[in-house]
Amino acid sequence: MLARAIELDPQFAAAHGMAAHCYVLRKANDWMIDSAKETANAARLARRALELDRDDALVLTAAGMVLAYVVRDLDAGVALLDRALELNTNLAFAWFWAGYARLWLGEPEAAIERFARAMRLNPLDPYMPRVQAAIADAHFHAGRYEDASSWAAIAIREAPYHNGLRIVAASNALAGRLEPARAAMARLRELDPELRVSNLGNVQGPYRRPEDIARYEQGLRKAGLPD
Repeated sequence: MLARAIELDPQFAAAHGMAAHCYVLRKANDWMIDSAKETANAARLARRALELDRDDALVLTAAGMVLAYVVRDLDAGVALLDRALELNTNLAFAWFWAGYARLWLGEPEAAIERFARAMRLNPLDPYMPRVQAAIADAHFHAGRYEDASSWAAIAIREAPYHNGLRIVAASNALAGRLEPARAAMARLRELDPELRVSNLGNVQGPYRRPEDIARYEQGLRKAGLPD
């Protein structure tokens, strides 16, 4: 549908940006088939969106997320997300993804503030389980495994998808609750049988701090994810 919108109006920046954003969701759910080709497509669409309009907060958010998460240019993505918030402080979509950017930079408290702002601005957001899972993610990387497992459990009740299940599994495992950790891992492996510790990078964010990556791997390995 976005491709059709672009065909009808090649100057429609937001359509390019949101088409690029589709690749964020493909990567997050481990749906990519040809990673190199899809990453290149995402980058092309994001950069074209920016060429068309660098003053649209929605465009900046979508492009920033693509560059940070899919292309793995975290600094470029963070700059775009920060600019989006300068332009529109009421855009919940921007606060949500800016939270993830801060989490990947190793700033979980700043991430939680941004996620909470997104929730206040859009309390009926259909994305809410993803926001709740994101808050869980931030608590996890702050070492608060009880809080992480509680938030993640709320998230997966509504939408048992990839990131929420990973956090439930890892946080419960590091909190010493192996039974719920392994149950979450079993559900995750039904969803994504090919997932391994060695290929976590296919779905995981571009965490800048090695200790954040190590924490994730430790928790998931303890929950039963094979190497």
